[in-house]
Amino acid sequence: MQFFIHYFLHLVLPGIVAYAFYRPRWGRVCLVWLATMAVDVDHLFANPIYDACRCSINYHLLHSYYAIAVYVLLLFFKPTRLIAIGLLWHMATDGIDCYMSSFHCL
Repeated sequence: MQFFIHYFLHLVLPGIVAYAFYRPRWGRVCLVWLATMAVDVDHLFANPIYDACRCSINYHLLHSYYAIAVYVLLLFFKPTRLIAIGLLWHMATDGIDCYMSSFHCL
């Protein structure tokens, strides 16, 4: 169930939100938000690349608290606002995943 929730929040919900709030250009907004998934490139530098019981938040460079602070700052500039929303949504989704993992990973 955690897998389904995680990828629903990453891949499906951004399209629904884009359609609901940015209807005239929802496709473009959705693509920008999906492109923010590229922030996961930092997982490639971890060993192992994937660990089901590892929380991404503050473990990977682009998921660090410092990076998240930069993403918040990007909200204040109109040209980067959509990117910031996508990145912060990504961090929130990963945070939810960390919370759910805490119940089955010791």
